[in-house]
Amino acid sequence: MEKQETFLFIRAAAIIIKDNKLLTARNAGSPHYTIGGRIEINETSEEAVIREIYEETGYTLEIDRLVYINERFIEVDGQKCHEIVFYYLMKNNIDINIQDGCFTDQAPTETLHWLPIDSLAKTDLVPPFLRIKSFDDIVGIEHIISKEY
Repeated sequence: MEKQETFLFIRAAAIIIKDNKLLTARNAGSPHYTIGGRIEINETSEEAVIREIYEETGYTLEIDRLVYINERFIEVDGQKCHEIVFYYLMKNNIDINIQDGCFTDQAPTETLHWLPIDSLAKTDLVPPFLRIKSFDDIVGIEHIISKEY
């Protein structure tokens, strides 16, 4: 069977903020990224983001609202990918106690990190639009298209 030129990847991701810091995940040597993952068949994007947060942090958080839909045109392992990501702002939960550098369910390669929001512009963070967004005044749902190849 011949390899397809482009594939579609649909994900849900969480924007978790505490003490003016954004929770991210990271594999050694890779950029930071928000917690999230693939939406399974017969699973809503809301269900997927809740599941992914639990799998990666051990916490069950509540959704505040959908804030971004990002269509990214990227390359993954030399193959073109059209990725669609639903970004959910999670409700502020002061009870979460996630230590910087702790492992996710993908241990020993993936760790969690709290990044100060005021220094995101200087951080290796994907997708790039997250580096310049203000999370204080999000109004409505923003559709962002990123052509990265």
